[in-house]
Amino acid sequence: MVIVFVIHTVCPIGALAPGESRVLYSRIFGPDEALFQGGQRQLNAEERRLLSAEKLAVVARQVQSAVSLRREASGRPLVEALPGEEHLALQEADSGVLRLRCGDPYWQEVSALWLAVNSLSFVMLCEPHENLLLAEGTLRNLARHCLEHLHMLGQGSEVLLKSSRVDVLLSRLLPHGQLVFLNHRFAQSLEKDVAAYMNK
Repeated sequence: MVIVFVIHTVCPIGALAPGESRVLYSRIFGPDEALFQGGQRQLNAEERRLLSAEKLAVVARQVQSAVSLRREASGRPLVEALPGEEHLALQEADSGVLRLRCGDPYWQEVSALWLAVNSLSFVMLCEPHENLLLAEGTLRNLARHCLEHLHMLGQGSEVLLKSSRVDVLLSRLLPHGQLVFLNHRFAQSLEKDVAAYMNK
């Protein structure tokens, strides 16, 4: 099962300091009790929200670091793709997996799959026994739909204003955090369904 889906920046923008990352969108699947331990379960709703935001910021920084290392090691200059070049941007995207140990930052071990497209990173935190190949395919599919239908590559494309549309994508492609095996016919039907909704 996928525990959390996150979209965050991987390059400094505006007032952000170098190496800093900003969480633009996050969605926790299922009860958040799985993310907290011991005394943390006694926190009120606002304290839980703040603690959850801190934990997501830790994950975003770890992914930011992994993306930076991958890009430096590749030696390729980062070429910002423009709107309309979503397919090319996805082909050039960096990706990877991080194993987050217990307590770093969640009480249970999780796998963080990430896909960095230009200055955005799409991240799924999965339970450690999850099928990572299926998770990677789902993450690429989600990122493709976000980029194509929500036009996230353009200047000033604010993810925060499109959160309800990202929610709809997640409900179709990752229902309740469950990874879904798609046959060809079902995948085509899903594509039409998503395209029809996004074109409204």
